[in-house]
Amino acid sequence: MRQSYVALLHGGIGSKMPRIRLRTLNLLAKVSLFFIAGIVVTGAAVRLSGSGLGCSDWPRCNADRFVDVSTHHGRIEQVNRLFTGVVAVAVILAMLGAQRLREPNRRLRLLGAMLVLGVVGQIVLGGIVVLTGLNPFANLGHFALSMFLVATNVGMVVESGQRRMVSVPRSIVRLGNSLMALTCGLLLAGMVVTGSGPHAGDEEAKRFGLSVEGTSRIHSVLAWFTLAMVAFFIYRVRRAGAWSEWFEQRTQMILYVLVAQGAVGYWQYFTDVPAGLVGVHVALATILFITVVRLWWECRLFAVSCTN
Repeated sequence: MRQSYVALLHGGIGSKMPRIRLRTLNLLAKVSLFFIAGIVVTGAAVRLSGSGLGCSDWPRCNADRFVDVSTHHGRIEQVNRLFTGVVAVAVILAMLGAQRLREPNRRLRLLGAMLVLGVVGQIVLGGIVVLTGLNPFANLGHFALSMFLVATNVGMVVESGQRRMVSVPRSIVRLGNSLMALTCGLLLAGMVVTGSGPHAGDEEAKRFGLSVEGTSRIHSVLAWFTLAMVAFFIYRVRRAGAWSEWFEQRTQMILYVLVAQGAVGYWQYFTDVPAGLVGVHVALATILFITVVRLWWECRLFAVSCTN
């Protein structure tokens, strides 16, 4: 018993895992990304259904039961908590895969470790959200960490994927940094709108106390700026002579998702923010972030040594 425990501490489980190819790790990373993006949507469903305090305690559901599905809100919250376990398994498999590559890669190992630590942080933050009665600052941190996990997982997918000989001038890489920063600002503004508007997860939950109309307008302006930045990015790539089918695929996807996201945003604004549309908006925001992070990460990875 003592020997098995020591072996576990020293990575016994990981050492029994066979060496895998980069292609296998890429598949594990994609599965992990699917579940991480999924937990963002299911977490939003908990809030939108008013089930944020369906379980009033953590890690127990309540003072009487560890698992309690006797109420509608309790069932929704409990399913989301159990789904976190599925996410954790997918992330751990991706992390172990990064450790057991046939050709060790330090960056992939680091990304795998960051994923596991991020999920642990999410579990802790989820508990804080419940124990603070759905405090909007805790909720904001919870969603922000989710986006960090998404970005880290996208990085693992890109780093373990097929390398491309794409000419990406340094000036385009810098412009990609600006697009990434603006997208993060757009998401942050969306979080503030969420913390100011309805669908807090519970009728008694605290709000930021800011004007929903004012925060929504700021969010809308940032969305238009992001759209303009994507158009300018395309213009600069074409002018630099670096336009390719790869750039076209990446930027088209961002444009399509951004336009759809904007349309849903205005639709929900003019229809008193129905919960269903908010759920679609959250899903599209996650997809948008994935597409922008992928372009940003690939631009940095595929950048070539050139002076323009």
